[in-house]
Amino acid sequence: MVLWGVGFAWACGSSQSNKATLRVGEVAPEIMLQNQDGRLRTLSEHRGKPVVLYFYPKDATPGCTKEACAFRDAWERIQAQGAVVYGISTDDVDSHRRFHSEHRLPFDLLADREGKACRDYGVPLFMGLASRMTFIVDSEGRIARVFPEVDPAVHADQVVEALEELKKSK
Repeated sequence: MVLWGVGFAWACGSSQSNKATLRVGEVAPEIMLQNQDGRLRTLSEHRGKPVVLYFYPKDATPGCTKEACAFRDAWERIQAQGAVVYGISTDDVDSHRRFHSEHRLPFDLLADREGKACRDYGVPLFMGLASRMTFIVDSEGRIARVFPEVDPAVHADQVVEALEELKKSK
């Protein structure tokens, strides 16, 4: 029975990340992914600023829309902390373009089609979809905070509070 479950999950395209989730203090792996406009974006281009990397399952689904819009609505408070936000999913650039435009998002959505960023950060993939997790990378490129479980309704506020704490500690 266990072997069937493993084989079944594999056959359906599910793959749990083999790498452990990154922890606070670890160096954040570089990210090089296309945004909703097809422009290559990197983590290193923002050295000196905190970066919020929020991984989410799928564009235009209820929870993901709620989360993206909450980050949009908290944008002024996020900018007041000098932070950059990237939403990352395995959706393609065209899907991100539509989702970004429809909800007038002020931050980039990055297309992790191959799941490389998910693997590098230890974000589990289920049936090809990223789990909902967030990492805050500090201005020096280290993981400052990890949110392994995210409630889309309150998460943007939690991130703003974490950014405020990070700014005070510097």
